[in-house]
Parts: sequence; structure tokens; C-alpha cells
Amino acid sequence: MKFLALLAILPSTAFAGDVAGSQQIPLGSSLSDQKPIAQSTYWYETINHNGEASFMQPSCKSGYQVFRNVVTDFGADNTGNTDASTAIQNAIDAFASGSSACAGRAANAYGTTGQPAMVYLPRGTYQMAKSIQLRLGTVLMGDPTDPPTLKAVSNFPSDHIIFAKDPVQPGTNNFYIAIKNLIIDSTNVDKATTIGHIDWTVSQATQLTNIVFNMPNFSTGHAGVTVALNYPPPPDPSGFNSALILNDLTFNGGATGMILNGQQWVLKGMSFNRCNTGIRVNGFNVVVHNSSFTDCTTGIDAHGVSGSLTVLDTITTNIGTLVNSGDSGNARNSIILENVINNGKTVVLDNSPNPPLTGNVPNTWVHGDMYAPGNPVTQFEDGRFLTAKRASALTVNGNNYFTMKPPTYQEFAIDQVVNVKTVTNLPVRGDGITDDTANINSVLLQCVGKVVYFPAGTYMVTDSLIIPPGSRIFGDAYASAISAAFSTKFFNPDAPTAMVKLGNPGDVGVGQISDMLFTVSDVLQGCKMLEVNMAGNQPGDVGIWNSHFRVGGASGSKVKTVCSTTPDRCRAAWGMIHLTSTSSAYIENMWGWTADHDLDGGPDSVQDAPVIAVGRGALIEATKGTWMVGTGMEHNTLYQYNFNAAANVCSVFQQSETPYWQGPGSFGLAPAPWTEHLQPSDPTFNSCGSEDAQCRMAWFELVSDSKDIFLYGGCVWVFFNGGVNHDCQGAPGICQQNAIDISNSTGTHLYGTNVKAIQTMMISDNVEIAFRSDNDGSFFMGGVVAAYLFNSA
Repeated sequence: MKFLALLAILPSTAFAGDVAGSQQIPLGSSLSDQKPIAQSTYWYETINHNGEASFMQPSCKSGYQVFRNVVTDFGADNTGNTDASTAIQNAIDAFASGSSACAGRAANAYGTTGQPAMVYLPRGTYQMAKSIQLRLGTVLMGDPTDPPTLKAVSNFPSDHIIFAKDPVQPGTNNFYIAIKNLIIDSTNVDKATTIGHIDWTVSQATQLTNIVFNMPNFSTGHAGVTVALNYPPPPDPSGFNSALILNDLTFNGGATGMILNGQQWVLKGMSFNRCNTGIRVNGFNVVVHNSSFTDCTTGIDAHGVSGSLTVLDTITTNIGTLVNSGDSGNARNSIILENVINNGKTVVLDNSPNPPLTGNVPNTWVHGDMYAPGNPVTQFEDGRFLTAKRASALTVNGNNYFTMKPPTYQEFAIDQVVNVKTVTNLPVRGDGITDDTANINSVLLQCVGKVVYFPAGTYMVTDSLIIPPGSRIFGDAYASAISAAFSTKFFNPDAPTAMVKLGNPGDVGVGQISDMLFTVSDVLQGCKMLEVNMAGNQPGDVGIWNSHFRVGGASGSKVKTVCSTTPDRCRAAWGMIHLTSTSSAYIENMWGWTADHDLDGGPDSVQDAPVIAVGRGALIEATKGTWMVGTGMEHNTLYQYNFNAAANVCSVFQQSETPYWQGPGSFGLAPAPWTEHLQPSDPTFNSCGSEDAQCRMAWFELVSDSKDIFLYGGCVWVFFNGGVNHDCQGAPGICQQNAIDISNSTGTHLYGTNVKAIQTMMISDNVEIAFRSDNDGSFFMGGVVAAYLFNSA
């Protein structure tokens, strides 16, 4: 859950300026001469969809349909001849039983998690005569082999084609929503009309990927993605948002590709073509990675970025200015560019006719506060080139970091895909009750080389699921969960057992997980939720996409009902993810959330202030090559990220929050309640006074005995001490003492590090280096450091 301070932003309707480029040819107004639309060969369209919403009451679950084909189930016209928006909305809202006791999805009767909907659009053109409204738990998914087009009529009556934010919940509770594999088209709408394709005012555990936005060239009113905060004050809480990543999107035409207002963003794999402005962004921490800008006047308008803007591995062609921003003359408006190809004005500050940077940035360029190794003296750099060589294990195509689009497995025929619930003699239930451990393991071994599809459901396990080399796991996003059930296997905190193992130590091959959720159904202090041991023969062979952790906060877990008193009674899991020394993995769009509030409500829930003490977030001990893009770890007791004896790691954007129950007035001081069960890689907090509550709080990042660690766009926000809605009880604006500790490491690079309400931002080998007060910027009562290169040659 996020709470956003006041932020001066540009109006969301300010889509200004013309664009240049060749005129696009819109589809004709009459499509009656179209040939019949051929059946897709995409396996997801034809496979048996026998998923379920596991924790509905039986009388409702029996009639509930998770998978909805808008054409075959709801009669949507995909020829483009007649309006399809009503049928698509019916598919989104549908609840088969229709009884008042079961209610509909629009009423949010089962909270955020209880009424999932996989709304599938086959190939074709869908005429949009009005907007559609998504609900919590909705995935709007097209056929990736031939993406369907949502085409607005010329007299479209609304200012957005898709409203993704569920209005029943505030933006900070808008989790588990996705849109992917679509083309959205507004070329029939007058170019001066103010219209956006998607209102994306959502938060973590969401996905917006593989979408093409087609808008008129020379438009003065069209935008692809917009995100609003409903400012100026007084703010409307429903407008707050806290998203992580948007990835692999293409914007053609339009006044502005993206108008983003929010806490933090990582934008990966973006392509902007013939936009007046590619990105107009307001926020605290923004990273643009592996993107391109072609025939645009401005690539990135970053005047509203009060923290840091980091641009990596990006290329431009025929644009006016890549980055246009303000210049505070101090830490605010920090800019970090690395491996950027641009011919012309690269950075313009305060619209000065004399840009501080033109041309390419073959290595690194920094504008903002910087620290020399081991030196606590702030250096403001008004534009400085740095040389910090990337580890070769992390790069491809010259000097670019490896990236990979989320797999759709469209190259697999239907006979190469297995529904885990339909294998003869190996029944798997996914009903949230039955122990599925043995049969899932047998299915995975039997289906090496194929895609194993997990339809919606909760798959209970009492021992490790082991994913062997040659495996590809694909779920119904946010609705397919692996959950650890009560078992002695998961109860020893001194010898934790992995709920899921991606390979065994030393395994080499393909091991991939997409669109899965990991959780626990009980308080299991010895449960390590995911352990990655496998490495691939090449980057991306081992990968995890759009897969998340949730502990508590939702139906189907005792954590939701019993964790309301003290943390020592709720060591709900040992930790979330462990990348072991034998692993090499690519991870994109992962949120590890120990619940700070309840998503589903109900009379038996701890709705306002659960006290959950998951020990650890992400433990990274990998050395062979690790890529993390768009990850967040929140509310874990000891740390959110721990790079221990790690090497060759590139992490593009890390976001976290400290547990709300820690700090002055809290129920326990770290490392409690794990004091008796610490591992060698855990922090001891021995440097803190025994009663120093602001020091004995979870670390954001630990880096120890490591080398060649590249961390871009880190942000840690602290909101409360001693529980939700308890203001910080220390010095004004300070909730926590420390954020990052680096020790005995070489080649450690931190760029664009942001904090809120933390006194000491960085410690290096027991020396306090950077303080929030010396680097004022970013969030309200925040700080930002543009660059710290620790023992890097």
C-alpha cells in the first residue's frame, strides 16, 4: 500500500503539439468485404480452461467462469462491422450464477483476489463505440500470433478507450490487473480530440505489455497511456498509484506517447515513433531501459521528476531533444545516462539554449549529487562523464544489458502444451484444499520439453515442487497460485525448505516461469517460497516473468486471520526468493509483498493492520549472471534485497518499503522475531543500540563480499512507525536510520538511489557516506543520490 505526498504535475489532459512523419492509412469505415477470420493456432485459445476461483463459497464457485472468450462466449463482433465494446464489457463483468448472494465482479464482492477473469480476445478488429472498464483481477489478453485491434469510432464519446483502474478501490489497491497482446487504434478520431488509449492508474502486480498504440500523425490531442493523481489538492485517494513496470510497448503517432504521474516507474523496451513527446513523466524515481525514440520532438519531458531519471541502452533517430528537464542546482532533478546513442541535443535543462550534453553517451553521464568511494563529502556534478565498465557476463550485442520479452510460447503447438489438471492418472485439483505436491512433480517430470499450463486455482503443496531442466510454466496471471500448506517440512527456520525449486544445484537448461503467484496458507517459519538453482546455456534460458509473492492479506490463508498481535506469533515465511550460487536467471516484473493490509475484507480478517514477520525478501548469491528488471520487495523483517557473495548482477529498478509495524512504538526491534534463527547471510543489527528502534529496522539493500553489482533506480519509502496510520515518532521527517550497507565488495555501482524519511542513505565499510539531509529531493522528506561507485575501477 502506498501513500503519495503532494506532487506538482502537468494536467493529464495537456496533450500538446504536432508530430511529423508519413501519414498512417486508417482502416476503412466499412469492413463488410472482409474475409472470414481464420481460427488461430495459438494454444491458449483452444486449450481446456478448467480453472477456478478457489475460495468462493461452493454455491457460487460452481457457476463461476474464469476464462471468457469475448467472441465465442459473449458474441463480440471481431470483424469490425458493429460495436464490440458492450460484449467485451459483459465478458469483464460476467458472473455466471448471477444470484444476489454471489453478486457480480462490479460489486467487488470477493475482494481483490476472489473473482479473477481471463478475458481473451481472438484475432480480428473490434469496433469500440464506448469505453470499457476493467475490474480487479482482470487480465485482458489478445492472441499474440495476430494481435487483435480495438478501434475507436470517429465520434468516440469518452476521453479513454480503456479504464484499467477499478473505481471500487483506490489506485494503491489496484493490484492484479493486466493488458497484453493488443493493438489499440484511435486513427479515426479527430487528431485534435483529447483522448487517451489506456488510463493506467494502478499499482504493483500489474502488467501492461506487448501493445501497439496507433494514433494519428500530427495529432494535438491523442495519448497512448495516461496515469492521473487527481491533483491539485485536496487529493482524491482513489487517484494514487504505485506501479512498477511497463514493458515492450510501441507508440505510433499521437501528441504524447505516455503521460505518467506516480511514485516510480521503470519503462523497458519502449518504442516511440512520430510522437511530439514520447514520455511526459512526473514522479520520484524513473528508469527508461532498452528503448528507442524516432521522429519525435522530445523524447522524455522530465520536468516533474523530483528524484532521479535514469536512461539506459537507448537509441534515438531524428529527434529534437532526448531529455528535457529542470535544473535545481542540487540533488533534485538528477539525471543518469548510460550507453545512449543520440545525434543532437541529449539533455536540455530549464530550456536553456546551451544544452549541457549533446551527442552520444558511450559510458555514463551524471547530473546530480555523487559520492567518491569511502568519502562522505557530497559532490554536485553539473554533468560529468564516468567510466565504469559493465561485466561481460551481463551484456549482449556489444555493451547492452541482456533483456527479454515475456514469453507467450506461441511457437508451441497445442500438442506441446499440457494442462496440469488433465494428465491421465495424475489428478491435480488446484482447489485450495487438496495436497497436489506429488502429482504436480510427476507431471513436471513427464512433460519436460513442453509447456505446462496451470489454469486458475490454488495448488496446495506440503513439500518442494521441483521444476526440472526443460520446463516452461505458464499460469493464468494472478489467478494461478502455488501455496505452501501446513507441513513439518516448512516449519524449521534453521533449515528452511523451498516450496518451489527452479532446478537443483548444478542443473543447466531451460527453466521458465510466467504469470504465477507464490503464497502460503499458514504460518510457516521454515518456508523458503522460491529457490532458483538452475543456470541456462544462454541468457534467458532461466527466467521468471510477471510472477509475484503474497504473504497474508487475502482469502485462503490463516495468515490473513491470525496475524494481528505481535510479530513473534507470525513468522509467516522464512523468505521469498533465493538465487543460489549455481543459478543464472532473468527476472522481470516481480513484486514480493508481505501484506500491510487486507485485500479481501470479511468479518474474520485483520483489515487494517496485520502484523506479519516474513524474514527475508530477495537473497541473491548468484555469480554467473543475474538480471532483475522491475522488481519490488516490501515489508520483510530483516531486509528487502541482500546481495551476499554475489557477482555479475544487473538490477534495473528496485522498490521497497519497511514493515509498517517496525520503528518506535513497534511490536519488536529487528532482528526480532528472527533473533534465534539468523543465517550467516543475515544482518545482526549489532551496530545498533539495543533499544534504538529507528536503527533496528529492515535494511533496503545489503551488499557484502560481492563484485560487479550494477544497481539502477533504487527507491525505499518509509511511511509509518509502529503500525499503519502511526506517524513517525522520531525527528521530523525521519522514520528510519539506515537504508543501504555495502561491505567488503568491489565494482559496486549505485545510480539513482532514492529514499523517503531515512536519515543515512548509504554506509560503506562502517563509514556513513550519504545523508538524506545533504541530498534533499525525491519523495516528501526524501533524498536522492545520482551516483555512488564503491571500489569500482
